[in-house]
Amino acid sequence: MVTIMTDIRLKLGAESQWDSTMRERMSKVDKQPGWISGQLLAPADQPHARVIVGTWNSRDDWQRWHDDPVFARTRRTLDALAAEPARHAWHEVVLDASKARDLDAKG
Repeated sequence: MVTIMTDIRLKLGAESQWDSTMRERMSKVDKQPGWISGQLLAPADQPHARVIVGTWNSRDDWQRWHDDPVFARTRRTLDALAAEPARHAWHEVVLDASKARDLDAKG
């Protein structure tokens, strides 16, 4: 299992549209083979920054998602809202201590 962390710096005022587009993308990823989980983080002290944390069975699974037409369509929008190219860092998952939650059941 691998996790990729992607750091993004957004153009001023682009936060809302970028977040909305990322929500659209993340709503489709659960159908992708090998996808385990994903988070979108907004650093408290950097309002124009975002961090994407994605966990996959393998890098090959992640790459297939990047070749998917849904991913490509949202990439154009997200890239246009970024102030600079994203930075990626890969990590091997040594321990996963997450707790699965059924948010709909608590709704």
